[in-house]
Amino acid sequence: MKKEYLFDKPKNVKRFFTLFYILLAVFLIADFFTAKHGELPWENWPAFYAVFGFVAFVFLVFGAKYILRPLVKRREDYYE
Repeated sequence: MKKEYLFDKPKNVKRFFTLFYILLAVFLIADFFTAKHGELPWENWPAFYAVFGFVAFVFLVFGAKYILRPLVKRREDYYE
């Protein structure tokens, strides 16, 4: 008998992602109503850290793919 786990069913995965996206939206909306005490002016913009984190992530991924990968990549016949 095969043991079944929580995320084996596609229905549960869909529920998880739906809840996840709802929580993201709630936190993003709540950011508009919270008091901000940033040291720099742009730190007080609504959703600044969400946008900053997304842009930083995109730069890291593209930097790793197009800058770092060619530096450390080996030829296909390197081990032959």
